[in-house]
Amino acid sequence: MFFLLQQPPPPIVVHVEPQPAVTPPISYGGMLLSALGLVGVIVVAAFVVGGIIGAIVIWRKRRQDAVAPPIDPGHQRLRS
Repeated sequence: MFFLLQQPPPPIVVHVEPQPAVTPPISYGGMLLSALGLVGVIVVAAFVVGGIIGAIVIWRKRRQDAVAPPIDPGHQRLRS
């Protein structure tokens, strides 16, 4: 009888936050285009960095050849 005298537990209230807006679906073409765009940026960056490094290597080599004496006394420079 004791259980009849007890108060029922208070109800549990759950607050549900509103869901964010649904993002528009991305087609395969759009996904492919964005992936190719990213790859294109990486390829262009690789060409630029490679060109800069190549120019530095060629410049250093030419500078070394200009100040270094010939190794062989019979050596003649073909380029100046």
